[in-house]
Amino acid sequence: MTQKPNNPAQNPQARAKIESMKRQFEQRRAISSALESVKNKIGVYSGKGGVGKTTVSVNLAVSLAEAGKSVGILDVDIDCPNVVRAMKIFEPPEMAEDKRLIPPSRFGVSVMSMGFFQEKEDEAIIWRGPMVHNAINQLLQSTVWGELDFLIVDLPPGTSDGPLTVMQTLDLDGFVIVTAPQELAMIDAKRSINMIKTLKVDVLGVVENFSGEIFGTGAGEEICNELELPFLGKLSLNSDYRDESKPTVLTSDIVRDEYKAVVSLLEIELEKKPTS
Repeated sequence: MTQKPNNPAQNPQARAKIESMKRQFEQRRAISSALESVKNKIGVYSGKGGVGKTTVSVNLAVSLAEAGKSVGILDVDIDCPNVVRAMKIFEPPEMAEDKRLIPPSRFGVSVMSMGFFQEKEDEAIIWRGPMVHNAINQLLQSTVWGELDFLIVDLPPGTSDGPLTVMQTLDLDGFVIVTAPQELAMIDAKRSINMIKTLKVDVLGVVENFSGEIFGTGAGEEICNELELPFLGKLSLNSDYRDESKPTVLTSDIVRDEYKAVVSLLEIELEKKPTS
């Protein structure tokens, strides 16, 4: 007597796997729909914290807005969502009729951040991998961005669940890697670049932050020469950043010019990408 093949629909494990695949498909479709009117999605990423990734994200976004672009910034750094503070924006997102969230705007940039949903600014977010994954997915699905020329995505640093979730879920056009001149920062930057390459996403270029007499200079160019990547420029460490009343590109001619140069080279790299 021949045994009938098992029906996957009657197998609990198979059913659970099928349902999980359906949920993932629906999530990806919802995220794609939410971002379908965004022309360029740029991840700003670093291999370690403390190299000024969020400062670069904010000033890059505002610099693009100052150049006449429609810009949003998405802060998915779950552990340290500092974009809200850096952008000096404290009013919460509004809720649309379909229950999705409309990001508030400041300095010409639409802002969405996990920081809006903390009860206290100094509250520690102690989440395991699945909770981080779900939070990032929910934020990506529920935000109404409208038409944007650029969406700057401030990722969590490192190579763990947070950045991995964003890279696998969000169809980014490429990454800007932020490093500092020190040797350890350079090593971690290479790790982050290798992670991106493993996932087959483009690295648009490297920015060297905190460049100058105190920490030195040249690490960004060294990385780019070794890994054959575009070098987008040096951002100097100077006292103009002490004025925290607004993003420094709006208060310092030196910083404004440095970011203008970065934006110019970034746009050149984006133009090289094949159009879909």
